[in-house]
Parts: sequence; C-alpha cells; structure tokens
Amino acid sequence: MDRRKVCVLMVLWAVAHLSFPGYGLRALRQDANGVPLRRSKRGWMWNQFFLLEEYTGTDMQYVGKLHSDGDRGDGSVRYVLTGEGAGTLFKIDEKSGDIHATKRLDREEKAYYILHAKAVNQFTNEALEGESEFIIKIHDINDNEPRFTKDPYMASVPEMSDVGTSVIQVTAIDADDATYGNSARVVYSILEGQPYFSVDPETGLIKTALPGMDREVKEHYQVVIQAKDMAGQMGGLSGTTTVSITLSDVNDNPPRFTKTLYEFRVPESNELGSSVGAIRAMDADIGPNAEMDYRIIGSDGPGMFDVTTNRSTQEGVILLRKPLDFEKKRQYSLRIQVENSHINPHFYSSGPFRDEATIKIVVEDVDEPPLFERASYIMEVKEDAARNTIVGSVSASDPDDKRSPVRYTIDRRTDMDRVFNIHAGNGSVFTLRDLDREESAWHNISVIATEFNNPRLMSRVPVYIRVLDVNDNAPTFATNYETFVCENAKANQRIQTVSATDPDEPLGGHRFTFSLAPEAAGKANFSVRDNKDNTAWILTRRSSYNSLQKSVYHVPVVISDGEYPMQSSTSTLTIRVCTCDREGNMKLCNPEALTARVGLSTGALVAILLCVIILLIIVVLFAALRRQRKKEPLIISKEDVRDNVVSYNDEGGGEEDTQAFDIGTLRNPEAIEDSKQRRDIIPETFYPPLPHRLPVIPPVTRCRLCVSSQC
Repeated sequence: MDRRKVCVLMVLWAVAHLSFPGYGLRALRQDANGVPLRRSKRGWMWNQFFLLEEYTGTDMQYVGKLHSDGDRGDGSVRYVLTGEGAGTLFKIDEKSGDIHATKRLDREEKAYYILHAKAVNQFTNEALEGESEFIIKIHDINDNEPRFTKDPYMASVPEMSDVGTSVIQVTAIDADDATYGNSARVVYSILEGQPYFSVDPETGLIKTALPGMDREVKEHYQVVIQAKDMAGQMGGLSGTTTVSITLSDVNDNPPRFTKTLYEFRVPESNELGSSVGAIRAMDADIGPNAEMDYRIIGSDGPGMFDVTTNRSTQEGVILLRKPLDFEKKRQYSLRIQVENSHINPHFYSSGPFRDEATIKIVVEDVDEPPLFERASYIMEVKEDAARNTIVGSVSASDPDDKRSPVRYTIDRRTDMDRVFNIHAGNGSVFTLRDLDREESAWHNISVIATEFNNPRLMSRVPVYIRVLDVNDNAPTFATNYETFVCENAKANQRIQTVSATDPDEPLGGHRFTFSLAPEAAGKANFSVRDNKDNTAWILTRRSSYNSLQKSVYHVPVVISDGEYPMQSSTSTLTIRVCTCDREGNMKLCNPEALTARVGLSTGALVAILLCVIILLIIVVLFAALRRQRKKEPLIISKEDVRDNVVSYNDEGGGEEDTQAFDIGTLRNPEAIEDSKQRRDIIPETFYPPLPHRLPVIPPVTRCRLCVSSQC
C-alpha cells in the first residue's frame, strides 16, 4: 500500500455531509485500494476535508478526490478548483479530480480553508453541474508548548501570613487546538520554591505553604512554575516562568533602645530651642511600621527639656526649653519612652511595642557676661536739676563663681550729646549738661557692663530717663496779633480775642490770666477783659478815634500762668485806626496800615531794592558806552543809533499839580456821597496836566516797579 493511500485512510473521515438533490458532483471516499466508495441510491457530497498540519514528507500531501456523476472516464470532464489557496496551496488534477497540498501548513496560522469546485465540459467549457463549496480543515498536532503571559511575575505577600494565603495567579496559553485531544490542556507544577509556596495544578494560583515566614529572616523568594500540556502526561510540551515573591513588612517588632542610659553634656550658654542631643531606638521593621514617637515620662527639671521625633531619621531630639544655670543646677535626669506610631492589633500578643531609657544631662560652666538685676531701668529727673545731679543707678553682677568686679559705661552712640554719664564702679547715672524738657522730654541711653578681668564679656541694658517739667517758661500770645479799630467805634466794643501758649505742661493744665500792663493803665485807650478760659477780649475804652491824630496804638498785655513759680510776660497788640463803613467794615487805613494790608513783605522790599540797584548799574554802563562812542571817528554799526530813541509825549504834573485828588475825601469817605459829580460832563480833575518829557533811555534799560495794583 503506497503512502498516498495510507494518508487518505488517516484524514478522510466523515464529520458532516450535506445532500444536494440534482447535483452529481461529490467528494469521494476511497477504500484501501484507492477505489472510490459509492452509494447506490443517492449522490453525496462531503463538505469537509481534513489535512494533517506540519507535514514533513517529500511528496505533496494528498487531500482528497472530487468526482462527478457525469464523468464517464472518457476525458471529456475537466475539474476546476477556486477559493482560498486554490492554485497555490492546493492543486487539483483537472482530469482525475485529485486534490493535493503543495506546502507545509500550520493550523496556528490558519485553521481551515474554504474552496469551490465544479465540473465543466472539456470541449465546450460548459458547466456540467452547479458549483459546490467545501472546507479543508487543518488537523492539529501537539507542536506548541504552553507559554506564560509574563516572565517574570512580581508578587508580594505579607510576612507571617497563614498557610494557604493567595499570592498570585499565573497563566500559560497553548496555541494548539483545545477542542481536539489534550494538546492544549495545561497542568501547573512548582519546580523551585518549596516548601514555602505551592501552586494549584488547574488554575495556576500560587499560595503560601509554610507558616511564620519572617521578612526580617528572609525577604525575597524565587519560585519557578512549570506549565505542561497533554494534561501533564509524558511526551507533553512544557514552559516555565519565574515568580519573584517579596514578603511585605508588618509591624511585628517593637522598638528597642540600644542602651538603658544615655549621657549628654551641654554648656549653660546654650540658646533656648537648641538641641541637647539625639537618641534612637532600633526597630527591625521598615517604613511606617518603624515610625516611633518619643516622650518624656519623668524629669527632675520640669519644663526644662522637650523631646521631638525626627521623622526622616526616627531619632528623638532633646531640646532646651528654659535657660541653664550652672551655678543653680549642674545635672538633670530624664526618663524617655519610645513607642511605635502604628501598632498592628494582630500582634498585640507580641507586645508591648514600647521601650524606656534614662537620659543624664550634665551642665558645663561657661564664663558668662555680667547680669543686670533688671531687664530695663526707668529714671526721672527735673529739668532744672544742676549738673552732676544723680538721676539713678543700675546694678549688674558676674553670675560665675569667681564673682569678677563689674565696670559700667554708657554707649555713646545712644548719648551723642553727652548729656549723662555713669560712675564706672557703682553704676550711678548723673547729668553732665543742663536739661530742657521742652527740647527733649525723654532720653534713651544704653548702659554697658563689662568684667574687669575679661572686658570682652559685656551685657547691655536700656535706661529710659524722663525729664520732669518745671514751670520755667512764661506764656506768650498764641500768635502775633495785629488788628484795627474803626474811627467811628463805640466804647466797650470788642475788637480782638487773644489767647496764649506755654511750652510747659502743668499737671492740671494751663490757667492763664490776662491784664493790661500797669504802665499803660493810666492813659489806656483800650481795656483787657479776662474770660477765665485762657482767652481775653480787647475792648475800646472810648468812642471815636482819629487816624490823623494817631494811626497806630500798641497795647501791652500781661499774661501769667498761675503756676509755681509763677511766670508772666508782656505781649504787645498792635491796633491800627482805619476808616470803616456803617457796618464796621474797613474801607481805608493810613498808608502804613495799607502797606501792611496788601502784604508788602520784607522779601518784596528786597526785590524792589535789587531792581533799583540793577537799574543804576545799567544807567552807568550806558553812560560809559556813550562816552566811548564819542571818541570813535566812524560809526561801527550799520544801524543808526537814532533807531533806539524813544520819546514820550506825556508830561508830568510836577509840584503844581494839586488838583488831581481831594485829600479831604480820603480822610472822610462819607463826604463822597454829598459831593457827587455830574454824569453829563467830564470833570476837569479827571484830566491831569501833561507830564514833563522823560529823558531818552534805551528800551532795554527801562525798569518799571509795581508796588500796588497800579504801576
């Protein structure tokens, strides 16, 4: 029996078939001798062929045979094959209908092929029957080993886990056909990792197999898992993977101090908040399970120290909270407790999760600067105190056992004017200069205390000296009062209210009294009325004043402060006599008063004087220039000097012009209403006589001075 017949017997078996009435084309099964098997009553067409994958023979692999009922064996029928792989993977003998595979096929690449076959007349090319469809399925063999989805796997499980605790599930995939045989049936087994772990052969779930696995003893495990197909039977293919399992930490270890007694030495000069030392308890756990809290549970110096936890190093840092003094206490003892921050209730039975230790702190002596008895001093002195008067004293001492003498000085940067000094030996502060409270009410100085034996050791203390007030200033007018009185004023008419000021500050406040100076009381034209509220009124003592007789009055007012010792002064009030209307509004004062009213100040007078001086200088220079030009034979400039001559056709009135204004009208304004001018003619007095001709002056030398609103 040849190899083709053996292959046909292996792969041709009926899985399913369909009956097509009227169709005679069918796929034939052959017996062992190659004779097609036929049914006598009906024509059957097989719709599936099976082909073994991974064929290794040298000849083309035989698939099957197609045969038509119309084929009489005379060579008039030609078989045609179309569809997937037709002509490339599969070839058909056009005369016999035999189908062969031309290449080696892999089921994992393609599991089946759909093809179409028909029988046509060899000569006319007409179809003898309708087209038939059939499938060639690739028969699977066990040619793929199981492959894990990951390699390696990473997993973790808490330490001290119970037996059977799930760790991780591994999965292997076999590319073979799972519906045919056991080629794809995978069984898991553990090759390395026993006795710590086990694996479920069906699911690949890895579990713990040993109780009490301690991370602090061994943390990492390498487990090798095998997956074998053919249900694990001999001859099956297998694949392996590595699972790295890490035991995660749990808080199963308490913190422990490495020593029961710690000792630190600290200078007494350490600043508050500074570190005295650090202690650390050891914990075999890691991460949050190793976090600790420290606290003081006993101390012979309450409040002197504190302890905090450094979270990055898990150390207990001892801090200084109160100043140390070697002379008062030279040693301290603390009792410190450490405890885990996060305790696992599952391990309470392994407790307690805390520990204690004793801390001994020794204070070291330091040569300290002098220490003042007070943090600051406040002293008082009267402003009339004589020089070298003792204001107060400061006191400082050496806190060390040797008790070195102390020397006192004043920091001159705080007393630039050297108003005070201090006794170097006893610390008495005294005055060097006269004091004035009105100039400076407080003096803030700094006193320095140094040791005689070691001047580099010094300390400072602020001293605040208050200068007490003494009634040494007389009151004066609050401002420079200047007023006026109308010529038609009536007796006892108020013309001014005055007040006073005093730089002194009596405790009960100021109580000023006002009165007319005794030397002016006999011939007084005005009186002073004290209002008893630190103000006074200036009143007229008679009616009617005449500015022609006297235009200015000076009224001396005596102001007293009423303190002890009493201080008084005389201030002068200037009163000018002016012409007023019926309502008492000023209309005209004498020229001196008018000048004061328009505000011609000293600065304005100086400006006028400078302008006059400049005018004189220009005139002198111009005269000298004219004399120089007379000596020159030729005219240097092309311009005619006559172009600069300016003539004025106005003539001044001179001394004879006495009709320009009525002096009586200025003295008595009320008379203007009785002598009104006519409106239909122009008064002659409005046209003054022509002025005299002014001398010829160049335009640049003219200066006009404006004293009032008219020039």
